[in-house]
Amino acid sequence: MNFITSSNTLLKHLQSISGVLSTSNNLPILDNFLFSIEGNVLTICASDLETTMLTKMDVTSEESGKIAIPAKLILDVLKSLPDQPCTFKVNTSNYAVEIVYDNGKSKMAGFNGDEFPKLPNVAYTASIDLTGDVLAKAINKTLFATGNDEMRPVMSGVYCHFSPENITFVATDAHKLVRYSRTDITTKGSSAFILPKKPLNLIKSNIRGDESVKLEYNESNALFTFNDITLVCRLIDGKYPNYEAVIPKENPNVLTIDRMQFLSSLKRVAIFSNKTTHQVKLKLAGSELSLFAEDIDFSNEASERLTCNYNGDDLEIGFNSRFLVEMLSNLETEVVKLAMSEPSRAGLLMPATPDNDQEDILMLVMPVMLNR
Repeated sequence: MNFITSSNTLLKHLQSISGVLSTSNNLPILDNFLFSIEGNVLTICASDLETTMLTKMDVTSEESGKIAIPAKLILDVLKSLPDQPCTFKVNTSNYAVEIVYDNGKSKMAGFNGDEFPKLPNVAYTASIDLTGDVLAKAINKTLFATGNDEMRPVMSGVYCHFSPENITFVATDAHKLVRYSRTDITTKGSSAFILPKKPLNLIKSNIRGDESVKLEYNESNALFTFNDITLVCRLIDGKYPNYEAVIPKENPNVLTIDRMQFLSSLKRVAIFSNKTTHQVKLKLAGSELSLFAEDIDFSNEASERLTCNYNGDDLEIGFNSRFLVEMLSNLETEVVKLAMSEPSRAGLLMPATPDNDQEDILMLVMPVMLNR
């Protein structure tokens, strides 16, 4: 089994799926890339059993076959080579792999490709077509709000709800929540599932934005197809919390402010906040917003005043500055609204005027108890 390919082209394809590789595999074979050749098409596969990625590329070959090649070794070799044709010679009897290039050759021990786990052969019950930029935006807007608590695995992923009215992506870690919806994309029926964080990160790093993405899914798996990449992942099993119940409906106190001005001020004041709570106090009165942070243990404190548009009663409320900074950094509009009801209830952050009428983004942040 021999084939010829460009070193740079092969490296790009390997790097696009190398994020799947885990440092703690139970199966040693998963430390390898699976190379499969049919005709002049090379399919490369990487898997950690939960997530599997495949990429296809054209090569020059006269034989079909498959071989598992150590991932780290092949990546290191290709990174060190300038762009040039490489000939791969595979001995199918002892699985030795020889790579021949301009100045020499290298040999490594491969493994039987039949030992590599096969893709789950499942029937997908529903599908949706998305553009790359829509999917990338949905991932970027929500992924940062997912949790890391192993005791609550459902919160470690992004909840997807597709319906005839809209598609909605939700993420929460119980301290902050993000809901991103679009009305320009719908499905015939309603369905909901939870996508894990790892495959979403892999999709985000491989999407260009101008491509079409086909997402097929059933009760246990999801399949993404875009460009020359196929990604299959196992869905998170469990019931997602009723997130709508925690979104306050009545929020009479509304702050409207320039996003970058608010973000810059918040970052400066937060430097002096307590390193455990990261608490920043917002004091709202008239058309003025006062920001205050202190770390009593080190006698550090900072305060700033900003002019804003505020409708509501005078209010003092505390938030974790890290959460607010993350959320403000994730919005793109010039002006944002922060809607609140009382110091013990969640605040809602959203664009003051949406850039796109067909999308809706809402961010919720829980308050922290103020130091009196």
